[in-house]
Amino acid sequence: MMQNVHLAPETDEDDLYSGYNDYNPTYDTEELENDTAFQQAVRTSHGRRPPDGVTRPMTAVRAAGFTKGALRGSAFDPLGQSRGPAPPLEARSEDSPEEKIRQLEKKVNELVEESCIANSCGDLKLVLFNLASQYSANEMYAEALNTYQVIVKNKMFSNAGRLKVNMGNIYLKQRNYSKAIKFYRMALDQIPSVHKEMRIKIMQNIGVTFIKTGQYSDAISSFEHIMSMAPNLKAGFNLILSYFAIGDREKMKKSFQKLIAVPLEIDEDDKYISPSDDPHTNLVIEAIKNDHLRQMERERKAMAEKYIMTAAKLIAPVIETSFAVGYDWCVEVVKASQYVELANDLEINKAITYLRQKDFNQAVETLKMFEKKDSRVKSAAATNLSFLYYLENEFAQASSYADLAVNSDRYNPSALTNKGNTVFANGDYEKAAEFYKEALRNDCSCTEALYNIGLTYKKLNRLDEALDCFLKLHAILRNSAQVLYQIANVYELMEDPSQAMEWLMQLISVVPTDSRALSKLGGLYDSEGDKSQAFQYYYESYRYFPSNIEVIEWLGAYYIDTQFCEKAIQYFERASLIQPTQVKWQLMVASCFRRSGNYQKALDTYKDIHRKFPENVECLRFLVRLCTDIGLKEVQEYATKLKRLEKMKEIREQRIKSGRDSSGCPRGRRDGSAGSDSGQNCSAGSKGERLSAQLRALPGTDEPYESSSNKEPDASYVDPLGPQIERPKTAAKKRMDEDDFADEELGDDLLPE
Repeated sequence: MMQNVHLAPETDEDDLYSGYNDYNPTYDTEELENDTAFQQAVRTSHGRRPPDGVTRPMTAVRAAGFTKGALRGSAFDPLGQSRGPAPPLEARSEDSPEEKIRQLEKKVNELVEESCIANSCGDLKLVLFNLASQYSANEMYAEALNTYQVIVKNKMFSNAGRLKVNMGNIYLKQRNYSKAIKFYRMALDQIPSVHKEMRIKIMQNIGVTFIKTGQYSDAISSFEHIMSMAPNLKAGFNLILSYFAIGDREKMKKSFQKLIAVPLEIDEDDKYISPSDDPHTNLVIEAIKNDHLRQMERERKAMAEKYIMTAAKLIAPVIETSFAVGYDWCVEVVKASQYVELANDLEINKAITYLRQKDFNQAVETLKMFEKKDSRVKSAAATNLSFLYYLENEFAQASSYADLAVNSDRYNPSALTNKGNTVFANGDYEKAAEFYKEALRNDCSCTEALYNIGLTYKKLNRLDEALDCFLKLHAILRNSAQVLYQIANVYELMEDPSQAMEWLMQLISVVPTDSRALSKLGGLYDSEGDKSQAFQYYYESYRYFPSNIEVIEWLGAYYIDTQFCEKAIQYFERASLIQPTQVKWQLMVASCFRRSGNYQKALDTYKDIHRKFPENVECLRFLVRLCTDIGLKEVQEYATKLKRLEKMKEIREQRIKSGRDSSGCPRGRRDGSAGSDSGQNCSAGSKGERLSAQLRALPGTDEPYESSSNKEPDASYVDPLGPQIERPKTAAKKRMDEDDFADEELGDDLLPE
C-alpha cells in the first residue's frame, strides 16, 4: 500500500514538468488479478462494476429498459432536455376509497398521538375518553359504559355531567329507557345553568325518551319548558306529536302556532340580489350565493318547511269536525306567518287527501282554484288535474290541463310527461316521444318520461331504442319489477328467448310471488321444448294464483301428455269452478275419468253434465257410447235425445242457410244450396252408421220418437283430450289355434236338425 502514497515536495517551487509521473491507482494493472470487484465485473454481461453489497438481477435476454436501436442516430442528451417539460401532476381524488382510508388512518394516528401525549403528561382521563368514544362508535356499549364509569368516579374530573349524557345516549340505543332518563337527569343536575344550550338539548333528549316509553304527559312538560325558554323546530314538532297522542285538539292548535312562530334566524333572499352594477359587489354576491353558510340556511329552511307540512297533515283531520275545515284553519295560520308560500302546498295536499278518500269531485274543485294563482302553483295544480282526467279516460280534458300546465311552466317535466301521455293515448306516438324527450332534457332524472318513451318506441317497433331506454332506466332503478319485465318483453319481441329468460329470472328474484312472470317464464321454456322447466314455473304460478285459466289448462294438458290423467282431474275441476258456464272443462274431467279406467265415475260425470247442459250433443254421444259399452238400458233414452237434438240442429241450420241464401243469392243458386244440403245430410247420416247395428239390437229403439227420415242418430264423438294412446305391445303374442277343418265344407248330415 505504500507504493500508492505520494509525499508532498519539500520545496514550494513550481516545477513545469511535475506530475507527469503521477498516475491514478485505478489504472494500475499489476494488482487486477487480486481485485475481487474487477474480476466479478469481468464475469458480468456488460463488464460493469456492480454496486457494493448488491448483486445485479439476472435477465433472460437483456437488461430491462436497454435497447441498442434507441441509441443509434440519437444526439447526445445526458440531461434529457429533448423530452420537453414534465407532465403536470394528476389531481388527487378526494372521493376515492383509498383517499378516504388514508384520511381515516391519519385521524386515527392523530388520536393515538394525542392519547400518547396525554398519557406522557399524566392526563389519563383524556386517554380513557378517547377509548370510550371508540367503544361506542364500534357498538361495544358495555365496554364504553365501563370506561365512562372509570372516568366519572374520579372526583377530580369536573365535567362528569357531560359524560353522563353520553352514557344516557348509550342506554337509549340499548332501549333501556329508564336508565337513560336517570343519567340524563343526573347530567342535568350536574351541568350549571350557565350552559343554557346544553341543558336545553338534555331536556329534549329526556322528552324524546318519554315519548318512546309512552309517558306523553312527562314529555309534554319537557317540551313546553323548552318552547318557553328557547323554542326550536324539533321541540315544537315533538310537542305537537305528544298532544296528538293524547288527542288534545286545542293544545294541538296552540302548539302549531308556536311551531310557526319559531324564528329561523336566516337572511332573506334579497341579500343575494345585486342592488347595483358594481363589479366588486357582484363578485362578492356570486361568491356567497352557494357557500357553506348559504347551504346551511337552505337546509334549515327546508327542515322547517318539512316539520310544518308534516304537522299540518297530521293534525288537520283531527282538530276540526272534518279534515277540510282543519286544512282551512292550517292554511289561514300559515298565510299569517313567514311561511306564506307553504299555504299553496297545503291546498294541493288537501286535494291529494280528497283523492285518497276517493272523492274525485272535491279534489278537482280544489285544484281548479289554482288556475288564477302564480305560474308555479298553477302548473302543479294543472298537472294533477291532467293526471286525474287521464285516469278517468277523459283525454280531451286531460290534454287541455296538460297544455295549461306546460304553458304555465315550460320546464315542468311532470307537465310535459302528462302531455305526452295524452298524445300517446290518441295514437300519435312520434309526437308523444317528442314530449318525453323534452321532459328528459329539462330533468334527466325523470324516470316516468324515460319509461314512457321506452313504451313509445315499443309501439313504433323501434326495439333497439326501446331496449336502450329500459337499460338506462334499469341503471337508475335497479330493483324495479316493471323495468325488468319490459326488458324481458323487448328481448322476446326481438326473438331472443335466452336473454328474455335471463331477465325474467332477475324479475323473479325481485318479486318471487309474481304469478304472471312465472307463467311467462314457463311459456318461454315450453316454446324452447323444455317441458320439465316449463312445468316447474307453471306450477309455481298456479300455486301463487290458482285462478289463471291458461296456466290451469297447460298443467292439465301436461299431465294428460305424461299419462297421469288422475292428476289432471283436479285442474279441470278448478277450471270448471272458475268458468261454470263452459262445458268443455267438465267434459275434460269426464274424459279423464274414462281414460283412467273409472267408467262409473265418468258416467256419473256425463249424467251431471247432461243435467246442466241438456242440449250438448257431445255429452249425449259420450253417454250413448258408455251406456252401450257397459250395457245399460239408458242407452235407448240417450239415443233418442241425441237423435232429437241432431234433428233440431239440422232444422236450425237449414233455416239459417235458407235465410242467408234467399237474402244474398239469386234464385238459380238455391238448387245448388239444396244439393249441398242433401250432401250434408248424407254425411251426417254416415256418421250415425257407426252404432246403427247396436242400436237396432236394442228393444224399442224407435218407440219414443218417430221421424219421417230413416236416419239413425249420430253417436260418434271426438274426445276433447285427443285420441287415446294405444296400449304398448308386448313380446308374447296370443297364438291363434289353427283349424284343420276350416276349409272343408260341412255335410248336411252334420247340421243340427
